Amino acid sequence: MADQATVEVKKTTYRVQGFSCANCANTFEKNVKDLHGVVEAQVNFGASKLTVYGDATVEDLERAGAFEHLKVRPENEKAIETKEPFWKAYGHVIVSALLLLVGVVSYFMKGERHLWTVSLFASSIVIGGYSLFKAGFYNLIRLRFDMKTLMTVAVIGAALIGEWLEGAVVVILFAISEALERFSMDRARQSIRSLVDMAPKEALVRRNGEELVIPVEAIEVGDIMLIKPGQKLAMDGIVRSGRSSMNEAAITGESVPVEKMVGDDVFAGTLNEEGFLEVEVTKRVEDTTLAKIIHLVEEAQGERAPSQAFVDMFAKYYTPAIMVIAALVATVPPLFFAGSWETWIYQGLAVLVVGCPCALVISTPVSIVTAIGNAARHGILVKGGIYLEEAARLRAVAFDKTGTLTKGKPAVTDYQVYDADTDGRELLAAVAALEYRSQHPLAAAVMKKADDEQLSYTDMEVSEFSSITGKGIAGTVNGIAINVGKPALFGELPPAIEADVARLQAAGKTIMLIGAEQKVLALLAVADEVREVSRTAVERLHALGITKTVMLTGDNRMTARAIGKQVGVAEVEAELLPEDKLGFVKGLKEEHGRVAMVGDGVNDAPALAASSVGVAMGGAGTDTALETADVALMGDDLRKLPFLIRLSRKALLIIKENIAFSLGIKLVALFLVAPGWLTLWIAILADMGATLLVTLNGLRLLRMKDE
Repeated sequence: MADQATVEVKKTTYRVQGFSCANCANTFEKNVKDLHGVVEAQVNFGASKLTVYGDATVEDLERAGAFEHLKVRPENEKAIETKEPFWKAYGHVIVSALLLLVGVVSYFMKGERHLWTVSLFASSIVIGGYSLFKAGFYNLIRLRFDMKTLMTVAVIGAALIGEWLEGAVVVILFAISEALERFSMDRARQSIRSLVDMAPKEALVRRNGEELVIPVEAIEVGDIMLIKPGQKLAMDGIVRSGRSSMNEAAITGESVPVEKMVGDDVFAGTLNEEGFLEVEVTKRVEDTTLAKIIHLVEEAQGERAPSQAFVDMFAKYYTPAIMVIAALVATVPPLFFAGSWETWIYQGLAVLVVGCPCALVISTPVSIVTAIGNAARHGILVKGGIYLEEAARLRAVAFDKTGTLTKGKPAVTDYQVYDADTDGRELLAAVAALEYRSQHPLAAAVMKKADDEQLSYTDMEVSEFSSITGKGIAGTVNGIAINVGKPALFGELPPAIEADVARLQAAGKTIMLIGAEQKVLALLAVADEVREVSRTAVERLHALGITKTVMLTGDNRMTARAIGKQVGVAEVEAELLPEDKLGFVKGLKEEHGRVAMVGDGVNDAPALAASSVGVAMGGAGTDTALETADVALMGDDLRKLPFLIRLSRKALLIIKENIAFSLGIKLVALFLVAPGWLTLWIAILADMGATLLVTLNGLRLLRMKDE
C-alpha cells in the first residue's frame, strides 16, 4: 500500500544537517515515518538528504530529529552558513572529561565509594551522556534497539552496580567516537560539496543594454553572460561571440583545454582560460549539466548496494540478538553455575557495548559514498552502489563502434591526384562545391578537408547537379563536368588505381573517385577516425583480466575488422541490426556473467539496457545519456572505464575488509567473556576502534587516481 501511495501523494526533498552516524539516520527515518500525514520517508545518509511522501512541516521533521539536534531545510533553499562555536559543539564533552579527571584524582585519594568520587563520576556521566540518554530512552520506549539504546543500558547498568568510573569512561569515549565518525563522513561528502562549489554564485550579464552582476537564481534563459579570461561559467549556454579554450575538468574530469568558438556548447563550472566570450544562457541554474551531475551523484549515494542491503538486513537481527546474548551472559552463570551476580551483570553490560553495530553499519556507506564521489571528480557518473559493485565483477565488455571506439565524424584521410595536368587544390575545391549541394553523410568530410586547406568553394558556379543513386554525384563546376562516387561508377580501373582502392578498403576506408568522362583524376579516402585513446583503453581492460572485449557494429565486415585490429579488441561482430546487438549482449551475459555495454546512450539503448552495466559515452551535454545509462563517461575518454573498474574493485575489497573486521573484532572481544576478561574499557575501545578503522579504510578510496 505504501508503494502505491507514494505515487499519489506529494513528494518533498529536504537537506539534513547534523547526522553523526548511520544508525542515527535510520532512527530519524523511522521517526519521520511515524509522523501524522507522512506516508513514506527515505533518508539518504551519504548525501544528508530526506525525501518525504506526504505532508509534514519542517518543525515536525526537526522534532523527529530532536534526539540528534538535526536541522532540516527544503532542498532548494539556500543554506545559511553558521559555524557552531567550539564550546557549544564540544563544551559538554570537555566539562565531562574534566569532571572525569577530577573524579580519578578523588578515586585515588578518597576511595572508589566516597561521596565526592561517586558525585564527580555521576556528574561526568550525566553531562557527557545527556544527548545519548535522551535518544536511548526514546528508543527504549518504542522498543527500538540501536547503538544509543545499547550504550544507554550499559552505562546505567554500570552505575547501578557501582562501576561509576567505567561508566564515565564509556560516555567520554563514545562521544569521541561519534565526533570522529561525523568528521570522517563529512570528508567523504566533501567530494560532492567540491562539485557544488565549482560554479560561481553570480555572473556578469548583459540585459536590456545594461551590464549587471546578478545571482545565478535570477539569470534567465536567453540572457547573455560576459565571460572574461580566468573566469568560471555560472550557467550552461552557447557561445555567441568570441573564441577561447575551456578547462572542462569540472564536467569531464579532463584538465586538457577544449577549443570553443561560436555555436559551441559550454557548461557551468568550466574555466575560460584565454579569450573573451559572450554566452547565451540555455538552461536555468537547476537544469545545468553540473546541477544534474550533483543531483544524480547524491541520488546514487542513497542507492543501497547489494553489500549494504546485506548489512542493513543483518543489523536488523544482529542488535536484538546482542541484547539476548547480553541478558544470558548476565543471568545464566549466577542462576545455574553459582556465579557472582555483580561480575556477570558487568560482563553482560560489556557485551552490550562491544556488540554495538556502529562499525558494521558504517562499513559499507562510507566506502560507497567515497567511491562514487571520487568517480564523479574524475568525470565518471555512477548511478548507484549496485552499478559500482557490478563494475567490479565485470568479465566482458562490448563496444559500439561509431562514436565510441571511433570519433563518429568521418574525415578525409587520403587524397591522391593521378592526372599530372590537374591542379589538386582546384579539383578539391570543385568536389567540395558539388558536395556542398549534396546530402550524403560523407559530404561534410570533404568540405572540412577543403576548409582545412583554406579553399573557397561556396561561391563556385555549379550547374547540372545530379545524384546518381547508390553510386555518387555529378555536375558541372565552373564549366568542367565532374563525377564523384564509388569505384563502380567508373567501370574497370587501371591496375595502379585498383591496387590503391583495394589497399585503402582493406584499411577500413570508404573510397571516393573523382573523374571526368570516365577518366579517373583523383582518389579520396574517407574514414571514421579511431579515437586516440581507444587502443590504450582496451589494453588496460585486458591488463585488468577482462580478456573478452567485443566490437559490435552495423558497418561492413572489412571496415569493422580494420577498426577492430587498430583498437585491439579480441572479437569483431559486424553488419548487426540493433536487435542483433541485443541478442549478442544477452549471449555474452549467459557465457560470462557480468557484461558492460559501451555506447552512445541512444542508438544502443536495447543493448545498454540488457547489459549488467550500461556505459554511455560523452554524458556532458547529452541529457539522454545522463538519464538512461547506469554509468556516464562525461568526456569522450574511454580510459575512464578501466579506472572505474579498478576503483570499483578497490571499493568492493574495502567493503569486504570492513565487514569482516567489524564482525571479527567483536567476535574476539566476545571470546573474552568466558574467562571474565571483557571489561567496559576494552568493549568501548573495540567498538570505537573498529568504527574509526573501517571509516579511515573507506576514505582511502579518495586517494585513488586515474593512471
